[in-house]
Amino acid sequence: MIAKMNKLTLLIYHKEYNGFLQRLRDVGVVHVVERESGAAGNPELEKQLSLAARYKQVIRRLEMCSVPEHSPAKETTGATALLDRFDTLVAEIEQQKSAIQAVEKDIAAIAPWGDFDFNTIDKLEKAGYRLQFFITAEKNFAPEWAEKYNAITVSSLSSRLHFVTVTPLGVEVDIDAEQAKLPTASLSSLKGEKERMQQHLDALENEYKELAASSLNTLRAAHTALQYEVEFSKVALGGEKVSGDKLLLLEGWVPEENTAELKAMLDNSGAFYRLRPVRRGDDAPVKLKNNAFTRMYEVLTKMYGMPGGTDFDPTPVVAPFFSLFFAFCMGDAGYGLILILLGFYLKKKLKSDLAGMMNLVITLGICTTVLGALLGTFFGMSLLDSNLPQELKEFIIAGDVELFGATYDVQMILALAIGVVHISIAMTVKAINSTVFFGFKESLSVWGWWLVVVGGAIVGTLTFLSVIPAEVSKWVLIAVGSIGAIGIYLLNNFRRNVFSNIGAGLWDTYNMASGLLGDILSYIRLFALGLAGGMLGSTFNSLALMVVEDREGIGLVFGWIGFGLIIVIGHILNIAMSCLSAFVHPLRLTFVEYFKNAGYEGKGTEYKPFKNNKE
Repeated sequence: MIAKMNKLTLLIYHKEYNGFLQRLRDVGVVHVVERESGAAGNPELEKQLSLAARYKQVIRRLEMCSVPEHSPAKETTGATALLDRFDTLVAEIEQQKSAIQAVEKDIAAIAPWGDFDFNTIDKLEKAGYRLQFFITAEKNFAPEWAEKYNAITVSSLSSRLHFVTVTPLGVEVDIDAEQAKLPTASLSSLKGEKERMQQHLDALENEYKELAASSLNTLRAAHTALQYEVEFSKVALGGEKVSGDKLLLLEGWVPEENTAELKAMLDNSGAFYRLRPVRRGDDAPVKLKNNAFTRMYEVLTKMYGMPGGTDFDPTPVVAPFFSLFFAFCMGDAGYGLILILLGFYLKKKLKSDLAGMMNLVITLGICTTVLGALLGTFFGMSLLDSNLPQELKEFIIAGDVELFGATYDVQMILALAIGVVHISIAMTVKAINSTVFFGFKESLSVWGWWLVVVGGAIVGTLTFLSVIPAEVSKWVLIAVGSIGAIGIYLLNNFRRNVFSNIGAGLWDTYNMASGLLGDILSYIRLFALGLAGGMLGSTFNSLALMVVEDREGIGLVFGWIGFGLIIVIGHILNIAMSCLSAFVHPLRLTFVEYFKNAGYEGKGTEYKPFKNNKE
């Protein structure tokens, strides 16, 4: 659900403004409305933001170094100097790498010619001979070059012939070959230079790693402190000057549950303030307030967008259905147990902010274990074929069911039934939401579609279960459809004439008919993904058993080793792929099928109180 908000309007005397903001931040319950006009173009704030961006970039790069951190977490002294040293190190490392690449290029160019002294070439020239270097394809080398130009082959690499010519000075060498461009240093000197440069690079990189180990927490603490200052500056600059610049106007929002705490501070501050409940049309921030189970799934709601001014909080519906979808896609009780164990393990190893996410992993693991057992799969093995008591096997949902003269897999029908229920709930939420925010009169079209779709689904289900006789359900459907059609085609908008309403109703009918069936069929992916994961797990089991079949002696030992490798590696891969699919596709069913039919927009602003975040 969404916590109720009150709007706060403040007038503060300019000389008391900064001190008042400090006290307001200590209370830490007000979401302050920031005005860009005050903060825009402020040189001090821009300097702070630029420095914060540098901290963030440096911290991200240092975190990529897999080294132990041993600096005090709250130490911020000399943090800017560390930034400068980091920038210098990065520049020197990149420069050194570029220089090594240039030397490596020279080494690659001279390596085919061997290690020789360039002074020898100079001595030949003084003696009246010229030494030239050529490269050509082996097939293009002419034997007469050896006689005419004293061509001597030095090496042959990848069908490329490297040769030299020795001719008297003044003799032009006219051959069809590429003249090599060599560096001015010998191979041995280039290799020595590369080794020295590599040692220098290693020293720089070691210093870089040491910087990461000794200074990462210092930079984090400095970044947090700077963000603290930036937040304060934004709020301070966001005040609107009124009454000849003597007063500053500030607006914000406070949850109703925190109003009493805030009023106690405001009454003692001497500032003028006014509190009023949120009104329709107010752009109030959103604070989600849910129970412990639902709260774990708020991260999914925030991924899409916070509820806007005309939205309900979708998290209470997202939580149970996402759990069900995830478990259906995984579809294996054994994999659910692995997720539970993994969640408890990582909860102890990870930092506190990430450890909370492991509660969600554990919950999804529990749901997967329960539903996987009901679907009859345990690490790719069918529980129906196991030695379980027959009384327990009766609870397994598996096999075929006959509907309308055809046979279908019962799990596929279950997936479609879940889709019908999910979309029906979405349309119910949309109808109630529209009535609450826009009134029943403006929601007749929405209720009309609810009667046709949801009402029709309910009547059809009751008829299928023989609760309502078929003769009665026919007339009930006609009545439900007729009443719904009035809202859809005639009363969808009281400000338009009847013909415009009919046209709009026909367009809605086309969109509903073309979209609703596709939305429901999308839920088959729950069955398909669970089936694929189960079949892949079963395949790994079969491959593992094939390794140990018909083996004896030492061969049986190696067979069991192969069995273990296939089982472990195969199921790890299957769990990883199944988890990815079981997250992405339920997320799609939630964001596309449910949110679309529920009319959820998710354009709200998250409640972020102006508070003291210092550790």
